[in-house]
Amino acid sequence: MSNQAAQLLVDCLAEQGCDRAFTVPGESFLPVLDALRDNSAIQTVTCRQEGGVSFMACADGAMTGRPGVAFVTRGPGATNASIGVHVAHQDSQPMILFVGDVGRGMRDREGFQEIDFPAFFGPICKWTARIDQAERIPEYIARAYATAMSGRPGPVVLALPEDMLHEDGVEAEVRPMVCRPPQPPCPDALQAMMGLIADAAAPIAIIGGAGWHAKAREDFTQFAERVGIPVATAFRRQDATSSSSSVYAGNLGYGPNPKLVERVKAADLLLVVGARLGEATTDGYSLLTPDLPGQTLIHVHPDAEELNSVYRADLPICADPDEFAESAALWDDHAIISFDAGRKAHAEWLDWSTPAEADFPLDLTRCMAEARRQIPADAIICNGAGNFSGWWHRYWHYAGFPSQLAPTCGAMGYGIPAAVAASLRYPDRCVIAAAGDGDFMMNAQELATAAQYSADILVIVFDNSAYGTIRMHQERDYPGRIASTDLANPDFAALARSFGGWGKRVETTEQFADILAEALPLKGIRLLHCISDIEQLSAGGATVSKLRNR
Repeated sequence: MSNQAAQLLVDCLAEQGCDRAFTVPGESFLPVLDALRDNSAIQTVTCRQEGGVSFMACADGAMTGRPGVAFVTRGPGATNASIGVHVAHQDSQPMILFVGDVGRGMRDREGFQEIDFPAFFGPICKWTARIDQAERIPEYIARAYATAMSGRPGPVVLALPEDMLHEDGVEAEVRPMVCRPPQPPCPDALQAMMGLIADAAAPIAIIGGAGWHAKAREDFTQFAERVGIPVATAFRRQDATSSSSSVYAGNLGYGPNPKLVERVKAADLLLVVGARLGEATTDGYSLLTPDLPGQTLIHVHPDAEELNSVYRADLPICADPDEFAESAALWDDHAIISFDAGRKAHAEWLDWSTPAEADFPLDLTRCMAEARRQIPADAIICNGAGNFSGWWHRYWHYAGFPSQLAPTCGAMGYGIPAAVAASLRYPDRCVIAAAGDGDFMMNAQELATAAQYSADILVIVFDNSAYGTIRMHQERDYPGRIASTDLANPDFAALARSFGGWGKRVETTEQFADILAEALPLKGIRLLHCISDIEQLSAGGATVSKLRNR
């Protein structure tokens, strides 16, 4: 039993299995920082900006399946951290953000940095509340973990009044660890699903999303290979199955394989497991329209509210992806035929994802071929938003789980914080932070956090001196009229060295191969500052010249 409120809160976190908390310290939760100092079970990682804090917590939750934990102060701290809450919400990742709040007696006077946090965070998280009574801390912490993990995982935000944290003589018992409740699929629903698949002529599966993990990946791959159904992954969920699987058909999202797009359009049955079928995966709800005319939809998702919320499901199955995948893998039904389409779709993806020659001094496609030759196949690739990521999505073969940490909501600046979290969580694996120049500068300051905690990260920055994605849209809609997309960048290699890391400038594809080979055996921060041509606007072949002359 803990007697001080802040100590009770930290003890509750430890009981829930929290072993790491990310923070930018604030005076509003000093008692918590003091209690964390004495708790050997929880590592406190001090970051440089609250956006980096929440990104790291979001990435940590994505890797462990239990909520990543973050502490920030009120007002500016909380609003900075809101970007990670939004990512965790749209990415369906478990996370808990604790916000130090004004004292209870100061509320509703617009005091120093005061914000109504339940009102502010309510639209972008699963649950938000304020802990006003110290003796209820165990109740709130247990509920926060249960809410963040159950159904569709997501973020929870709890405000901590400063005066409440100082209370002594608190009488409350720590609650035991909360586990995600089991959600096995209904056997009758599985039987109906198998019958629909057996009757289909051209089925396809789309997987990845809420509640996915390594066991689900293994089981679903086994099921899909037995049936022979092509398997596509949702946007930035490419580690949901093995790219070496004989039925892997590639990824949906921005710039997918045209042959995969045609397969999805021609499918008479869609088996969607874990994915929400959001805007990116469905190309603005046009690849698959919500009413799905002429197509049968089997939608498996752990949250009943998600089923039929946008897409009409012929067979909605409310179940955890892992339990569904296990049940499907073990299903013994000789009526299920084996399709040949999976093998053909995999061959099409292999052809699509094979790098070809191009004619740029530093050719990003050939750089990806070199990366595949040198970087371990199970490396964890962390990236934010930007056209640079298209080369990774198209050409990198994500092996192992987790191996892709990337925000499906398109937030910039995610890569460096996620890489720090990944290196701390998996110190023996190769961790890559892939970034564009605009993306990198959103959270470059977290290189200081990487240095402070001896994180081993390899940063690859593609620098075309522009916000490339916006430039591409600009050239398409307003050819030749460049506005607000040019960037004047520093020497990123020198920046890495200023943090005690290693960095080199790369100007040609040949240099990329040599310098990558030099960087990989090293430890700590390593950065390749790759100078690319703005003509290389996308992995799909879009260039400034083509867009202006179309």
